[in-house]
Amino acid sequence: MQDGALIPFHVEPASGVPIYRQLMDQVRFQVASGRLAPGALLPSVRDVAAALAINPMTVSKAYSLLERDGVLERMRGQGMRIREAAPAGRLRERQRALLPLLEQVVARAH
Repeated sequence: MQDGALIPFHVEPASGVPIYRQLMDQVRFQVASGRLAPGALLPSVRDVAAALAINPMTVSKAYSLLERDGVLERMRGQGMRIREAAPAGRLRERQRALLPLLEQVVARAH
């Protein structure tokens, strides 16, 4: 995935939101919206960093925190992938995770 067009993320360094947080929010949004399906492999840390001209440690931090939160899972030898769909009982948890994203959208709309 050396082509930047294949990287499903973008960053806005001047936004005031840390870049790792922007990446996390975009992954969460794409999972919630169905753009990233369970089992989908994410681009490698190196590819994302190169395409967005950011430090690989920033991408690694975002991926690690998403893994900790149960959004991603590490596949030995393959990279990170979207964790299989959460059980229905976790709907409230997913809604809570989307709330900050929705607040950002509303704030930008105003």
